[in-house]
Amino acid sequence: MSTMDWVLVAVQGLVVIGFIALGVRSGGIGLGLWGGVGTLILVFLFGLDPGEPPVSAMLIIIAVVSAAAAMQAAGGVDYMVLIASGALRARPKALNFVAPYISYVLTILTGTSNTFFSIIPVINEVAYANKIRPERALAGSTVANALGITSSPVAAAMATMLPLVEVYNYDLVDVMLITIPASIVGILAMSIVMSRYGAELEDDAEYQRRLAAGRSSRPRRPRRSSCSPMRSGASRSSCSACSRSACSASSSRSARRSRPRAAASSRCPSPR
Repeated sequence: MSTMDWVLVAVQGLVVIGFIALGVRSGGIGLGLWGGVGTLILVFLFGLDPGEPPVSAMLIIIAVVSAAAAMQAAGGVDYMVLIASGALRARPKALNFVAPYISYVLTILTGTSNTFFSIIPVINEVAYANKIRPERALAGSTVANALGITSSPVAAAMATMLPLVEVYNYDLVDVMLITIPASIVGILAMSIVMSRYGAELEDDAEYQRRLAAGRSSRPRRPRRSSCSPMRSGASRSSCSACSRSACSASSSRSARRSRPRAAASSRCPSPR
């Protein structure tokens, strides 16, 4: 290649990087729009031949997204999140190791990383309840969540990657035989490293200072009302007493609100 060819390749690379940067700044559908503008410039300005559209990849992505939407509508995602929350509370002392693997498996089964956001409050609550630094489990679970995308057969990222590796005679099973064992070993090593990250909450001077100053508080699970009829040991009489007291309290509040209005109306002159 001559010097002019190298310069042309560099200019084309800068065009690609520039439009990718514009798309990232725009976000959402803007990424695809700016990518299309960059393709038009490369084809009509630089005379490059356009490639064939990835029809098979697009069809696979449509099928995967439709399956995920059907699972969400049927309540399957919510059920998986419920099971994952129970598993996190079952092994609280091993949270630094259990939480990343649960996040990894949950992402593999659902094919999306959005389900991880549903178990973040559970991880935070279990960590504080057992005096564990929450960033240890949360950081490991976040990385494991990303690894689950590359190991899920129903993820859109996997559907995009398969056409790229088919030219090397790799299929879905071959890719999963590589990504899943590598992810399992990597998550284990990451959990060991993160379990030694930072000081314990009892030894963390900054956390203890904020806790004493009231700037930090441990999250608590929501409690049921003592007047709930579903609460065990609550009698009907106690619930009726609570309802009567609540009714009287609301009546007194209403009376207090109405007093200024009544006083104001008494000062107004009567019409003649």
